Amino acid sequence: MPDLKRTPLNDLHRELGARMVEFAGYEMPVQFPMGVMKEHLHCRAAAGLFDVSHMGQVILRGPSDNGATAFEALVPQSIAGLAQGRQRYAFFTNEAGGIEDDLMVANRGDHLFVVVNAACKAGDLALMQAGLPGCEVEEITDRALLALQGPGAEAVLAGHVPGVREMRFMDVIVAGSGFGELWISRSGYTGEDGFEISVAEGQAEALARVLLADDAVRPIGLGARDSLRLEAGLCLYGNDIDAATSPVEAGLDWAIQKIRRKGGARAGGFPGAARILDELENGAARRRVGLAPEGRAPMRAGVALYEAEAGGAPVGAVTSGAFGPTLGAPMAMGYVPAGLSVPGTRLYGEVRGKRLPVLVADLPFVPANFKR
Repeated sequence: MPDLKRTPLNDLHRELGARMVEFAGYEMPVQFPMGVMKEHLHCRAAAGLFDVSHMGQVILRGPSDNGATAFEALVPQSIAGLAQGRQRYAFFTNEAGGIEDDLMVANRGDHLFVVVNAACKAGDLALMQAGLPGCEVEEITDRALLALQGPGAEAVLAGHVPGVREMRFMDVIVAGSGFGELWISRSGYTGEDGFEISVAEGQAEALARVLLADDAVRPIGLGARDSLRLEAGLCLYGNDIDAATSPVEAGLDWAIQKIRRKGGARAGGFPGAARILDELENGAARRRVGLAPEGRAPMRAGVALYEAEAGGAPVGAVTSGAFGPTLGAPMAMGYVPAGLSVPGTRLYGEVRGKRLPVLVADLPFVPANFKR
């Protein structure tokens, strides 16, 4: 894979026996010798270390309130109301009300720190540079990003940065360490408690080695990352959400604060507001739902969903599907008409020409374990 970008942990991944694949233009570990199933279960039971250095890290500075008010012209979230030392899940929307990318935005006092998806990095940077006149948009290219996830994550990281014990879900801090300045958030993409840690690229391998030296920690690849986030009911951009999908269809309306909705002090003013605000009040025609296939066979992305066991046109489709190691059963997410989105509704997924039963299910499949 000579044309792919490499993260600062590439050599370490190879030393640890990772199987490498292409992902978003990067060479990334999909699994380690432990295997996807055991990696997944270990993260749920102890702590897993993920390399997420392919994600985009951006610092935004503005002429007033750190660019927070200006940023609200691009997202439906309350950024001006975000307290210092806190971060918020957000998404860029387009004029049609679709999602261009989902991201994390942190208020770090004199600037905002934004983390975006790797595949959308170039487009997001261009969007911010064009849509935030008078603001300075700086991509950070000399830092790696690690995620330490699982119920044992706090104890492991606190051995090196004691202050993390005081953090709660979605807090952010800047902390000194034996590995230089660390930018730490208490968040992640697994449904477990944990942290994302931005570290100078020259210190990334040393930090990863020290964390992996703890008996509680194992390296985790993209395979288990996907099954963990699916059990947690979390969207993958490009699969479960995209530029044609509205936040309300995607079940992400919880991420739009009241102040940006109709009647709020800062209602609207973001791309696609007409459609999104209308759907917030009146509902969307289709909804993202959890899906529990009967039997043991997973239903993968692209499987068509039908209302009847025979005949009729598709009513929806699966967008993500896998076997859930914690569940001990297959799981999926997809879109169906609002009238068919009630948990317990029986549908049929067409797999290799045969329609198999699947029930609409509550999300998440596995309850979150965040430290509130």
